[in-house]
Amino acid sequence: MNRFPHRGLLMFCLLAAGIGQALAHSADEHAGHNTAPAKTQESAQVKFADVALVDQNGKAVRLEKDLVTNKIVVMGFIYTSCTTVCPVVSSIMGKVQKQLGARVGKEVQLVSISIDPQRDDPKRLNDYARSFQNGPGWSWLTGTPQSVTETLKGLGTFSGDFKNHAPLIMVGDGNSRHWTRYYGFTDPTVLTREVEKLSGQRNAHAKHTAIAMESQP
Repeated sequence: MNRFPHRGLLMFCLLAAGIGQALAHSADEHAGHNTAPAKTQESAQVKFADVALVDQNGKAVRLEKDLVTNKIVVMGFIYTSCTTVCPVVSSIMGKVQKQLGARVGKEVQLVSISIDPQRDDPKRLNDYARSFQNGPGWSWLTGTPQSVTETLKGLGTFSGDFKNHAPLIMVGDGNSRHWTRYYGFTDPTVLTREVEKLSGQRNAHAKHTAIAMESQP
C-alpha cells in the first residue's frame, strides 16, 4: 500500500514551481540581451577604423596597427556593468587564454572592447579584467564614444542599444581581413581550434613562400 498517496502529486507541484522560478529568473537575468541568435557562426570581412583607443592601463593604441597586425586575434565585446552575458563571454576568452598558454602575447592577441565607453574608463576595465585575465597578451579597450562607435561599425558589431547586444566573439588572422564571428556562448575549444587552424595556414603559407624564393634563380 502507498503510505504517501499524494507524494507524486506533491513532487510534481514542487518541480513545476521550481521550473517556473528558474524560467522567471532566467528571463529577468537576461533581460535586454539577445542570447539566442539565428546563427552560431559566420565568415566576415572587417575594416579597422583608424582611431585612437585606450587600453586598461591608460595607454593609447590603434587597434589594427598595435594589436592586430601580424597576430591571430580573439576578440570579444563587453561592458563592465553587465552582470549576465558579458562575464560569460569574458570567462570563455579566459579559458581560451589558458588553453593557448604562452602563445598569447606572442603569436596570439586577445582583445575585449567595451561597448559602453561613456562609463568604462581604463580603471574600470582594469578592475574588471582581473577577474578573467591570467597573463599578458589581453588588451581591454575603450575610448571616446565616437571612436568606439567607428571601431564597432568597421567590425560589423555595432548595436544602437548596447544593452541588447548578442554574445559575440570574433577570431581572425590580422594579416587578412577574413574573420569568423561566433555567436552565443561558444565552447572555448572551438575558438582554440580556429586559432590553431589559422596558425597552420599561416605557417604553410610562410613555408610555401620560402620554398618559392629558394627556387628562384
